[in-house]
Amino acid sequence: MKTLIILSLLTAQLAHITMAQSAKTGSAPQAKTANGLVEGVMEPSGIRAFKGIPFAQPPVGDLRWKEPQPVKNWQDVRKADKFGPRAMQRAIFGDMGFRSNGMSEDCLYLNVWTPAKSASEKLPVLVYFYGGGFMAGDGSEARYDGESMAKKGIVALTVNYRLGVFGFFAHPELTKESPNHSSGNYAYLDMAAALRWVKQNIAAFGGDPNRVTIAGESAGSIAVSALMVSPLSKNLINGAIGESGSLLGGLPPVPQAKGEESGTTFATAVGASSLAQLRAIPAEQLLEATAKPTTPRFTATIDGYFFPKAPLDIFAAGEQAHVPLLVGWNSEEMNYRAVLGKEEPTPENYANAVKKLYNEKADEVLKLYPGSTQEEVLQSATALASDRFLAYSTWKWADMQIKTGGGKPVYRYYYSRPRPAMTPEMGNAAPGLAGGVVKSTDANAVKIAPSRGAVHSAEIEYAMGNLASNKVYAWAPEDYKVSELMQNYFANFIKTANPNGAGLPKWSAANAGNSVQFMHIDVNPKLETETNRARYLFLDPFYAKQ
Repeated sequence: MKTLIILSLLTAQLAHITMAQSAKTGSAPQAKTANGLVEGVMEPSGIRAFKGIPFAQPPVGDLRWKEPQPVKNWQDVRKADKFGPRAMQRAIFGDMGFRSNGMSEDCLYLNVWTPAKSASEKLPVLVYFYGGGFMAGDGSEARYDGESMAKKGIVALTVNYRLGVFGFFAHPELTKESPNHSSGNYAYLDMAAALRWVKQNIAAFGGDPNRVTIAGESAGSIAVSALMVSPLSKNLINGAIGESGSLLGGLPPVPQAKGEESGTTFATAVGASSLAQLRAIPAEQLLEATAKPTTPRFTATIDGYFFPKAPLDIFAAGEQAHVPLLVGWNSEEMNYRAVLGKEEPTPENYANAVKKLYNEKADEVLKLYPGSTQEEVLQSATALASDRFLAYSTWKWADMQIKTGGGKPVYRYYYSRPRPAMTPEMGNAAPGLAGGVVKSTDANAVKIAPSRGAVHSAEIEYAMGNLASNKVYAWAPEDYKVSELMQNYFANFIKTANPNGAGLPKWSAANAGNSVQFMHIDVNPKLETETNRARYLFLDPFYAKQ
């Protein structure tokens, strides 16, 4: 035991010396991880960036569809000056700008931005997981860049994880070979492995392993809720931020047998009769096979390992992480066309659309989401589409954490700042499904009707302080005002588990009084009281059995 303590102290001391030397000399910064020295880059702002650090072995060959394995040590100084490859994915969304070093199954890398000048500073840590429906996305995207958060005194990380068939493929043979009798949750296991890496290594970058807040948007937000319930990760986090989505209604895990059934069907479709044959298929070929309309979506499984039981049951029992939670959603998570289709937004068409969706309960829906005029139809259809997409699941997450989260504060927000018009240079571009932009050359990307509010994913650049990195929109001074407000709320929460701070409108916790309150974030932010609870209680039974 004494030997371990001495080695630990020596490692910390070496890291301290390395970081301090780079601060004095202006040379490339280095940090001593458990696997070896890494050398990053010094940004002009003074922030030290370490990109493309492996946190698990490449999941290729026999390691395809296996739990992430520990990184092997290296002897020389490892360059950490460029992003690693992004996970295998198709070009589904039009708003993803990658800075990654290509695309590969070999994708398990993370990135660290730190303001620390030594390893003894013990700064708060933010670990951010990207969105993209678990089918696309990457830690190199500029909207998630951690430099701006690092300027606020935070060690910021982005983490890659496996996607699609590589991240969620379940199969009876995989379950049989797994030491944990599990298959189908490789993306989540990657994230848990990254959090273990943070626990072991972040002190070398000036971070405090006991002050780790995890955050994410869309699929990344769903992942945060998953990491809160899993016994593999819930003890590795000290706070959580969710932007638009949770697995309490959004992409919940299915029984493992159902996941295995889908996996067996896919294996037959690609002509593989064994696990060995599946692993022999080139990654590009597997990815292409997922593009066929008959291919089922690959989803997480209740495997008895990452998910011991259904997440809703874990929350109901109060067995999730009891940590402070900051969570919210946007005013237009989904466009009204998701309810009305191609029909005009008339009261008659809206009523008919609701009847198709809810049958005998249609009258109840029309009371909660009324549509007696065209404008009211547009508002209610947008609200209903948004609630059905991800707003309900985010509300449910906050509501359950308030009830069973051990009394830890829950801060709720509602974000409504619409993005400004696109810059003239964008030409004939159109809005994309994920709130981004679809260029005329993006044949596969989904286009939507013009927005009426803050669309899904619109808040990311504001919250992370990265508006300037997005050249698509003509940002106005009001946008930078909203960004400064939202980023400061987030930064304060990461530092103190409380978003409040000097110069900011008072944000009361949702569970602080007799009524549920939330911060309405826009140019003129204000604390409001929940008035739409009846909507979510109505939707509750439709998701309770997921």
